[in-house]
Amino acid sequence: MAQENATHHYLMTLLFIIIFFLSMSSCGYGVGVNWGTMATHQLPPKNVVKMLQENGFDKLKLFDADEWVMAALLGTDIEVMLAIPNNMLEEISKDPKVADSWVYENVTSYLYPGGLNIKYIAVGNEPFLKEYNGTYLMYTLPALKNIQTSLNNAGLGSSIKATVPFNADAYYSPDSNLVPSAGDFRPEVRDLTIEIINYLYTNNAPFTVNIYPFLSLYGNDHFPFDFAFFDGNNKPLVDGNLLYTNVFDANLDTLLYALEKAGYPDMHVIIGEVGWPTDGDKNANIQNAKRFNNGLLKHCLSGNGTPKRKGIIDIYLFSLIDENAKSIAPGNFERHWGIFEFDGKPKYELDLKGFQGDEGLVAVEGVKYMEKQWCILDPDISDLHYLAGSIDYACSLSDCTALGYGSSCNGLSLEGNASYAFNMYYQVHNQKDWDCDFSGLAILSDQDPSEKGCQFPVMISHASCLGLHKGFLAFGGVYIFLVFFFTIVDSSKPLPSYDPNSPLLASASANAKARYQFKQK
Repeated sequence: MAQENATHHYLMTLLFIIIFFLSMSSCGYGVGVNWGTMATHQLPPKNVVKMLQENGFDKLKLFDADEWVMAALLGTDIEVMLAIPNNMLEEISKDPKVADSWVYENVTSYLYPGGLNIKYIAVGNEPFLKEYNGTYLMYTLPALKNIQTSLNNAGLGSSIKATVPFNADAYYSPDSNLVPSAGDFRPEVRDLTIEIINYLYTNNAPFTVNIYPFLSLYGNDHFPFDFAFFDGNNKPLVDGNLLYTNVFDANLDTLLYALEKAGYPDMHVIIGEVGWPTDGDKNANIQNAKRFNNGLLKHCLSGNGTPKRKGIIDIYLFSLIDENAKSIAPGNFERHWGIFEFDGKPKYELDLKGFQGDEGLVAVEGVKYMEKQWCILDPDISDLHYLAGSIDYACSLSDCTALGYGSSCNGLSLEGNASYAFNMYYQVHNQKDWDCDFSGLAILSDQDPSEKGCQFPVMISHASCLGLHKGFLAFGGVYIFLVFFFTIVDSSKPLPSYDPNSPLLASASANAKARYQFKQK
């Protein structure tokens, strides 16, 4: 009898698990991920799509309608959110024919047996962000209406919805009452935001928001560290009868209360971006990213929801792969949000089912690399007169974010910093011999100069490379240049300590807190 009961219990548990995941699938839930392509060397899209399928990603959010990526997705069941960049909003808002053309070229043309599974169109990307100073305010709603109307006219309006990804700075709680239940939309955009919400609600489309608990820690040493995660032991935030143990729930419920005040208490909400970077800041590392993302998936897929709203939370992780060509105006971490390295290798274990097991992710297969050679500072060089300028030049046209304060390569010596900068330039520019000179300061080596925790990469070769135009990768070498400007006089001295009051870095911090992102095109 005991054995029969145990068998019955096992079968019932198995049935529950099956029903749970089938219900998630039928409701459109599951794990989504953002795939940005702002990298100097991009992995072949077909290889990336194969990796997505093998890892079980159900949903994909893009930042444009790249034809190579879309071609690679043909015939898959992956649910896709296409996007219209901010720089197209004005034109689309003013001319419905432009909207019709965009929908025909990027949506209708891909909807056939064996085509794409398109679910949403993101109209703009955080167009109400404070730092845009109202640039896109007048264009967003008309563009949204024109795109949805085009979808409707094409007979697609019931299955494909247009939405607008908002930054979390669109809502707030006043300083006098910093609790979620006091949430409301930012006064200067409140009326327009509610107009958009009404249009979305009328068309049965979701409200999309990007939430970044990492930014609560960035530049704010007084923020309770554990409150940024889901397994912390910090004192909870009390809001009436509700208790908040993490900032993600508090942030999301602030939005839900704002929606309720606006008259939309049952508005469907999608988290368009949420994640944790692995480099570029003292709190951006693999350990914290693994802790956050595993906790996030367990929390969002559990069905427990937030204190205000129960249920599975619909999320898109940010992001899939590191992007070394993104602007670092918000901070050096901007190029390191990927769950996977630039070459498609997973950075850490991540359980996409939300059970917090040590599930290893499948890497991108078939990746080809350039030759195993590195450009380093000549150890025999004695005249360092041109070193500071050479480093500044190398970093301004590559990616030296790993050298910044608190980053993975911050502990390198002066010579190590120079070698890292030279090698990044050499690799990004496809290992051309003439790109490893730097006024005679550099030489080629077949010995990997990587140190513990600091990787000197060799770039992938099977890739499409972005042109390095004027201004490309701007700001990349600013911090490194300042460091070397003050150290080059005596190379035997250690690097200067980080100055948190630096106007340059304070400006970057302020931008990051407001999420000043030129994230995608």
